[in-house]
Amino acid sequence: MAKKQDTYHCTECGWTSARWVGRCAECQAWGTVVERGVPKLRQVSSSVPTDAAVPISQVPTDTAVRRLTTIAELDRVLGDGLVPGAVVLLAGEPGVGKSTLLLDVAAKWARSGQTTLYISGEESASQVRLRAERTGAVDDALYLASETDLGTVLGHIETVKPSLLVLDSVQTVATAEAEGAPGGPAQVREVTGAIARVAKREDMAAIIVGHVTKDGSIAGPRTLEHLVDVVLTFEGDRHSGFRMVRATKNRFGPADEVGCFEMSETGIVEVPDPSGLFTTAHSEPTPGTCVTVTMEGRRPLLAEIQALVAPSPYQSSPRRTTHGLDTSRIAMVLAVLERKARLPLSQHDVYVSTVGGARVTDPSVDLAAAVAIASAALDRQHPRRLLALGEVGLAGDLRRVPGVERRLAEAARLGFELALVPTGSRDVTVKVPRLGGLRVVEVPSLADALGVLDLRRGGQ
Repeated sequence: MAKKQDTYHCTECGWTSARWVGRCAECQAWGTVVERGVPKLRQVSSSVPTDAAVPISQVPTDTAVRRLTTIAELDRVLGDGLVPGAVVLLAGEPGVGKSTLLLDVAAKWARSGQTTLYISGEESASQVRLRAERTGAVDDALYLASETDLGTVLGHIETVKPSLLVLDSVQTVATAEAEGAPGGPAQVREVTGAIARVAKREDMAAIIVGHVTKDGSIAGPRTLEHLVDVVLTFEGDRHSGFRMVRATKNRFGPADEVGCFEMSETGIVEVPDPSGLFTTAHSEPTPGTCVTVTMEGRRPLLAEIQALVAPSPYQSSPRRTTHGLDTSRIAMVLAVLERKARLPLSQHDVYVSTVGGARVTDPSVDLAAAVAIASAALDRQHPRRLLALGEVGLAGDLRRVPGVERRLAEAARLGFELALVPTGSRDVTVKVPRLGGLRVVEVPSLADALGVLDLRRGGQ
């Protein structure tokens, strides 16, 4: 009879089923449905609260004053610093630089006179000390411990009483109070919940490191992101030194900010003006290149698109190779160029790439990619200080993109002379008062844009 009361639940999202299945019907995760007994409903009696509820206008805010980490790019993403009691989750791929960044944060926090505790579950204390010496992150107010037991970690917190805790990483810490191996959904949920409760009670800011799965999502149960106040992702190509910290959840600030960093031999270095990282300095106009401005959160970033068009030895199946761009969008742009601009591309190999390892998914890159491809196909140069913005439609029309004024202001600041934008793009309520020597030309279609640059076939 007891067997009939047993049910199955998903350890990722909590979905329940009367029978076992290999895949959760709610979150579509494989191998997360396990058997457990259905708990009996018990009546919960009320208790006298220790703190009486007060009007919100009388709640003190002196304990919630933000404290700067003194790393401007990180403070920008956090929303002007860390709030006491806040729990921040920083996730990223292995080797991207999460531990190096947080060790630098901990050291600078300690140098400001605040006690800091760094718990490493992946490295020994001596290994962390070696990295700290290499990056200049040694300070007497920075306490270091290598632990994987949650009870011991909480004991260190009670002893040191830090104002900032760095836990690297949450998947390596376990407790006997939860089932499963370290890094399992139950363990991660229990460890994160315990750290969050201590942080709120002691007004201690906490930054915990999280792993990611092979598809780039945060490892562990989905409830992990609900337990924390801020979720940051650390992104970067291992073949490039450029790194970005992106906020995907922030209870204390904007959730669309990005911070830019660069990996160097001495650690993580801030990049307050990253526009020059993804462009090249040409001494003279070069066919097959075009610059655009993408939006990473609320920050405009320049990106240069380079294209090469060459006769294909296999004319029946020419190659279409892209790097840093969406292959399907480039294929669509090629089709529009051939159909609407009469460019003969069906028997040519086309290679399109970004400069500096940038990954661009913004649809505003369509027009710049089309200009670069047309310039490479016709081997004609265009004005060197050219900027192109716009999404290309299947009918050959150009569609407006958000944040045009902010993008144009960034281009004007960097000395660009000509900008091609879709018609109606400057019909916005907020105008940039001065664009310097930047001349903005509005064009309704891709064919008109190529006509302005004299990139039509046969000069048509």
